[in-house]
Amino acid sequence: MADAQKSSVSAHRERMKQQGIVRVEVQVRKEYAGLVRGVATALGDPAREARTRELLRERIVPSSEMSLKELLASAPLEGIEIGRPRDFGRKIKF
Repeated sequence: MADAQKSSVSAHRERMKQQGIVRVEVQVRKEYAGLVRGVATALGDPAREARTRELLRERIVPSSEMSLKELLASAPLEGIEIGRPRDFGRKIKF
């Protein structure tokens, strides 16, 4: 690549970096390439970005915002007895 091309590519990448855009390379099967490109296009489109992020997060990314209480409530604990013996410790003479 010529120096002019290198500086042009560097300038382009710097502009993208300032806009908060990063280059991402993924490897997928040939039949999924169009799907991945479609997802990237939808995320880059301001009209579809919010809905696309919402769909991806609810379907693909596991929710880490669940509280412990919600997690335990959703767990299949039927038929399991959860108990803890009360232990007052050992007796100490003062």
